[in-house]
Amino acid sequence: MSKKEKIGVITLGCSKNTVDSERILSQLQANKFEISDDPNTADTVIINTCGFIDAAKEESVDTILEAIELKKRGDIKKVIVAGCLSERYKEDLKNEIPEVDSFFGTEDYEGIIKNLGGELKYELLGERVVTTPKHYSYLKISEGCDNPCSFCAIPLMRGGHVSKPIESLVDETKRLADKGVKELVIIGQDTTDYGKDIYSKRNTAELLTKLSEVDGIEWIRLLYAYPSHFPDELIDVLADNPKVLKYLDMPLQHISDPVLKSMRRGITSRRTKELLYKLKERVPGITLRTTFITGYPNEGEAEFNELVDFVKDIRFDRFGVFNYSIEETTPAYILGDTISPEEKEERKRILMELQSEISLEKNRELVGTRMNVLVDDIEGEYYVARSERDAPEVDGEVLIKAENDKLLKLGKFYAVDIYDCNEYDLYGNIANTRG
Repeated sequence: MSKKEKIGVITLGCSKNTVDSERILSQLQANKFEISDDPNTADTVIINTCGFIDAAKEESVDTILEAIELKKRGDIKKVIVAGCLSERYKEDLKNEIPEVDSFFGTEDYEGIIKNLGGELKYELLGERVVTTPKHYSYLKISEGCDNPCSFCAIPLMRGGHVSKPIESLVDETKRLADKGVKELVIIGQDTTDYGKDIYSKRNTAELLTKLSEVDGIEWIRLLYAYPSHFPDELIDVLADNPKVLKYLDMPLQHISDPVLKSMRRGITSRRTKELLYKLKERVPGITLRTTFITGYPNEGEAEFNELVDFVKDIRFDRFGVFNYSIEETTPAYILGDTISPEEKEERKRILMELQSEISLEKNRELVGTRMNVLVDDIEGEYYVARSERDAPEVDGEVLIKAENDKLLKLGKFYAVDIYDCNEYDLYGNIANTRG
């Protein structure tokens, strides 16, 4: 393939896929390929797929089929499929969508680049082309997962847990800071398992401390922190390190002991609650985000009501809900899919409506306060910003009316006075600036 041809990359799924695509883009640039910002105008399209749950699989397949239609019309010449869906279902996809030119699994950067006629630049394997706004970036601290969760196919697609050395992650963070990154969002399949394979202990606390010493980084946000082996020293870092935000994303999935046991979560309802109460006590003002699965095969009415009561008690700042998706070759597959799609949707609706009420009450408590925000974008008549309570892409926003006499810079911090809110967003006026 001529290196004058344009290549577009489509990223589906989670932020971990975003980082993988950014590494592919770095290799493409190093090989002098031209990158198309609009994949629809590219000669070759690389689709980095997600295979987590049914909805994600469907989106991935639909995106592949749309690219195939463009190829049939002659708008693009080549379609390459990579990522989680391809890792898990490569042979099935080859048989069902033979029009795809090549399939690759997760992190097969060398295979993709060689397929395009380039060479893998080994010295650049840690380099990335940041596709998020330049002032924040994701930092993937590990690959794979060792947790035995019965419903999850991620270990089948990503393999076992592999941590990256602290020195390597500090170097990557320095490169990101040199590019203007101010907020570092820590990700991995399980960020509290970090370090156990190379340091013989879970070492997330030390890692965050080292990352906070990098000049230019002002916010560090921790996502995907599993509860079953949460290091106690990590609580101290959340409480005491001024650069580590008092924000924690902890996927709990459920609270009923029978469901947790069948899910193989490695934690009980009592221990979960004790950890949450400890976090609230030792990290005053912490923002807690989680995810739940509803419609798991042994989630009866009593188990679901226990989950509802738990949500009312803890009053999470944010959470998301997934309907249970039966996954072949996972331990839970033998349980079947016993709860109807309609009942799953109804349970999801109940939880999300409850969370909407809690979120509105919490936001109303913030009206009249002043907070520090980071401006991400401008949309219509509003600047779109985030406080330390808001992770990119998944949480609410702070909206600031765009006024000609108060021009704000994207990627800068501002103090705002909150004057109004809705269920998920806050409205503020500029108080003063810094940074």
